[in-house]
Amino acid sequence: MSSRDWSIQEIARLAGTTSRALRHYDDIGLLAPTRIAANGYRHYDETALVRLQRILLLRELGLGLPQIAEVLARQRAEASALETHLALLREEQTRLARQIASVESTIDALRGGEELMAENMFDGFDHTQYKDEVEQRWGAKAYGDGDRWWRSMTDAERTDWKQRVADLGRDWIAAAESGIDPASDEAQALARRHVEWLMQVPGTPASAPDGDVRAYVLGLGEMYVADPRFGANYATSSGGTHGAEFVRDALRVHAEANL
Repeated sequence: MSSRDWSIQEIARLAGTTSRALRHYDDIGLLAPTRIAANGYRHYDETALVRLQRILLLRELGLGLPQIAEVLARQRAEASALETHLALLREEQTRLARQIASVESTIDALRGGEELMAENMFDGFDHTQYKDEVEQRWGAKAYGDGDRWWRSMTDAERTDWKQRVADLGRDWIAAAESGIDPASDEAQALARRHVEWLMQVPGTPASAPDGDVRAYVLGLGEMYVADPRFGANYATSSGGTHGAEFVRDALRVHAEANL
């Protein structure tokens, strides 16, 4: 590798991240600068760039910063580790390519007045990938009820539902980044929205007449922090599990007071 290095501003621009995030990575020991110039600016060499690429790839896969640190500590050979990342990215690329081809086929059929081929319309859209996990956590009935509910929706209803989930996640992140107290009125309004959303999903303890909603909400809050796949939905710009912890704490306050 060459001896060239880049300033923190250059790296932030090239990687599509922020200087603040890079400084945070340094503070937690995840990515140290190669050198610090006389003006105090951090600089990064090619080895640091490779490490940053791995960090960002792992973030895309839904891992939190503590889990990323563990992965990097275990895998010393950068090329070998990147081969693993590449395999995962290619799997995602294949899935997206299938979705693109499926949607293009539907568009062509609609514009040409042709008959839609239902067996081809949902290639790459696999909501059943979590079937085993859901059944293990909450039972086969929970998965069956949820699956039937999802399949019964119209395309418009699914779109509206996904938008509702996205809006809720965005509002949680904004609240966590604003620094408000999880017990504040604003945070508790979000917690109420969150619980109302959970109660509309068939098959979960939150929707069952005899379900222990309080225990379910408290357990989900802990899972948001413990499982990076869920925590990624509430990841703030500072990284780590701060966003998920904020959601957990707000849900706990709401559950203990109202459920």
